Formats: sequence, C-alpha cells, structure tokens
Amino acid sequence: MKSITYIFFSVLLIATAAFFFFSRAVEDGIVVDFSSRQKGICWVGGREEVTLAEIETAKKCGVNWISQTPFGWQRQKDSPVIEFQKEENKNMWWGESNEGIRITSELATQRGIKNMLKPHLWVRDSWPGDIKMKSEEDWKTWFDQYALFILHYAELAEKLKIEILCIGTELHQSISHESDWRILIAKIRTTYHGKLIYAANFNEEYEHVKFWDALDYIGVQAYFPLSKKQDVSVRDLTEGWKDHLSQIEKIQRKFNKPVIFTEIGYKSTNDTAIEPWKWPEVSDVEKASDQAQANCYEAFFLATWNKKWLEGVYFWKWYPHGARGRFVQADFTPQGKPAEKVMAEWFLK
Repeated sequence: MKSITYIFFSVLLIATAAFFFFSRAVEDGIVVDFSSRQKGICWVGGREEVTLAEIETAKKCGVNWISQTPFGWQRQKDSPVIEFQKEENKNMWWGESNEGIRITSELATQRGIKNMLKPHLWVRDSWPGDIKMKSEEDWKTWFDQYALFILHYAELAEKLKIEILCIGTELHQSISHESDWRILIAKIRTTYHGKLIYAANFNEEYEHVKFWDALDYIGVQAYFPLSKKQDVSVRDLTEGWKDHLSQIEKIQRKFNKPVIFTEIGYKSTNDTAIEPWKWPEVSDVEKASDQAQANCYEAFFLATWNKKWLEGVYFWKWYPHGARGRFVQADFTPQGKPAEKVMAEWFLK
C-alpha cells in the first residue's frame, strides 16, 4: 500500500513539474509565467442578447479575458459637453447597456473568463485623440463632465465585481492636464476597488503620459506600423516590432508597471501592416488577404509573447454573433479566418 501511495505522489509531482515547465518560458534568464497572462478579445456589444454559447466559442480559443465598451458621445471635438445613457432605453444596443454588460460579465465569469470595462467617447466626425478645448474654462467643464461619465461606469464595475476598469481611451490632448487626471483617478478609487488602466494611443501618447504611477497598468493601443510594404513575411513583420518594443521597454522601466496592449488588430488586407489603425473601406474588399492578417498575428506572438513585462493583449475585435456587413472580408475580426487559428494556438499553449 505504501509503495502504491509513493508511486501515485511521485507521478503527481512529475506531472505538476511538467505543467509548471511548459506553462513558462525564460527570457534573458527571467522566468515568464504564461498561465496568468491576459489572453483577451475586444468584445463587440451588439443589438442581440448574448448566451453562454457565444462565450463558449471564445473560450475554446483560449480566451480568458474580454473587454466591453459602452459609449459616451461628444457632438464636437471642442465641445465640453459629454452625453451618455445612465438608464436603459429602446435606442441602446443591448450589449452596451448596463444590463447587457451585467449579463455578458456574469456569463463570462461562469466560464472562467475575466472582464475589463473600457468605456469610450464617440466624437462626431473625429476621434478621441482630437478632443481639445478652446479654453481652460472649457477644459474644467470637460473634466467635470468626463468625471460624471466615467464614475457611472466605475460604480457599475464595482457593483458587478469587474476586475479591471479602463479610465480613458486615446484622449491624447487631455493628458497634459496631469493634475486633473490625478484628481479624477483618486475619485475613481473611492468608488471602484479593482485594477485601473488607461489606454493610450501608440503614436506619441503613451510615452508622454505622466500619471502611469497612479494606475495599476500601462495601457497601449498597439496599432504600430510594422512595414512599408504589402504582403510581408512573418520574419520581416517580427523584425518590424523591434524599435517599438524598445521604446515600450523604456517607459515600462521608468514606471515599473506591467504593460497591457488594450487593443491590437489587423484588417484582412494585403497592406494591413502598413497602417494597422485604419478602418475598413469599400476598396479594402479588393485587397482582402486572410494570410496577411494571420502573418501579423504570428509576428506579434513571436516578437512580444515572451516579454516579462507584458501582462496581456486584447485583439480587436470579436463579434459574439459573427461579423456582418459589406466589409466583412476585410474586417479586423480574426473569426473564421487563419488568424483565429494562430491566436488560439498561442493562447492555448
């Protein structure tokens, strides 16, 4: 009986050691733990209700985190007024409503998937990076308005026990108001007790944020250009990451915070590596290339996945009911394409 027990525990010890070994890698002599890495997707909050079946589809790809994005609206880039829906109404998309966020979060949690709440501002005929007030008085009003917006979602995230709250996305022109951001972060922390992150644009924003020390993570919207050519090899795309990673590492060492790529993605077009941030257009359908997208995914993992400072990644974007529309062939989603297989292989390793 003793010998059987000894053999059982010996086998168990070996199996545990094997799991430990294969779930980690070594970079420059430092052990990198992949088991706790955030393997995420940017979940699209659509009109239709989500069921456990849609969550399960993502789970099978190794996904263990999702980010959800409700919206606030600014009519003009220089308007200090921010509108958002505190309560449900018939015009809201289900997935962006408080109830939709709650149900999606709970279903994800049931399947062992954690949640990031990542509210965005939608600016008419522009993007958040262009938001810039005409006066300091308007900036004060804007921060007051933005506080109402983000604190609403901080309360929701606290109530739903959502693990990470993103306090802003690509609000490039506002980051020079460091003291206003620090005051806002302190207010958020009195309401919400999970982890905080800010999602800074890859282009001349994340390097200039001075309040990373007040947050738990450095967030980067990682749409870095990887080439100036079309149909690039995985090897050349991997090489294209080197300078970007070097710059990220400088900021990471300065603030000693883990980095999360809060968004990263590539269209299914042969020129996707040149300007990855560009939205699909009608002309992109003629340039459709699933292989170019898959190559960019493979290069991402080869270049970055063993970096000890990288806490996780969220791929833009994932439709719970599948991609639709006239741009579907060129869309960012990896669903049903070779890129999905690449993502799953790396996430499940």
